[in-house]
Amino acid sequence: MDYINAFISGGIICILTQILIEKTKLMPGRIMVILVITGAVLGALGIYEPFSEWAGCGATVPLTGFGFNLWKGIKEAVDTDGFLGLFRGGFKSAAVGTSAALIFSYLAALIFSPKMKK
Repeated sequence: MDYINAFISGGIICILTQILIEKTKLMPGRIMVILVITGAVLGALGIYEPFSEWAGCGATVPLTGFGFNLWKGIKEAVDTDGFLGLFRGGFKSAAVGTSAALIFSYLAALIFSPKMKK
């Protein structure tokens, strides 16, 4: 059942994102920012955590999960470190995912040697 929940929830997030891409004139970077902010706001409202527990990777892998992860790290750091946690919490909670994305993107660029479109 976990796989079905992940598939359905991740699929719904992808469908909503695809609708944004096709029906609006928003650039992809802005849509990505909207997804990250949505995850952070839903986390702050207490909605995203129960959703991510039910959906598993269907909710934690998309960019909304990244926003929730940032928010959760900041909240925990503010609870322990006070005001300075605002600056440190997001970096600490998202460091592994961001580092992996950078490393694997670089390796893919080395292997496939991408070129700019003309």
